[in-house]
Amino acid sequence: MGQLIEVNQGEVQVKFDTPTAGKVSFADLGIKNEELVLEGGFLRLVFDLEGIGEYNYFAVPTVELGYVENVGETHWQCEFNGETILDKTDHHGNSTVLLMDRNKLASLEHHHENKLIIHAEFPEVVHIDTAQSFINLFK
Repeated sequence: MGQLIEVNQGEVQVKFDTPTAGKVSFADLGIKNEELVLEGGFLRLVFDLEGIGEYNYFAVPTVELGYVENVGETHWQCEFNGETILDKTDHHGNSTVLLMDRNKLASLEHHHENKLIIHAEFPEVVHIDTAQSFINLFK
């Protein structure tokens, strides 16, 4: 599993250099719970897929985020290479599951730059549980 990770307040950037098959938790990526305390209620996740070669997407590419708190309504927006592929509101709970259309991702692929960007807006301070948060993009 090859990736570079950068974590800043409210933002996580993951640059993959090889397709990583199966579920990969944020904890597996080396991200610690204390690094993902969202004081402002905003989160930006950037998954840079540039340079990983051939893409073989999982049947339903999935991103799941778990929270320590029971969080009210959250707004989520996903874009791939600048085009919105998912815009949803998630209601009260301890996690959010984002299911993406692999055919849509494949149709938006570029030869060089391929970025999946996820924006989240929470109604309050939230603590992301990195062991319960994962991505599953490739098979």
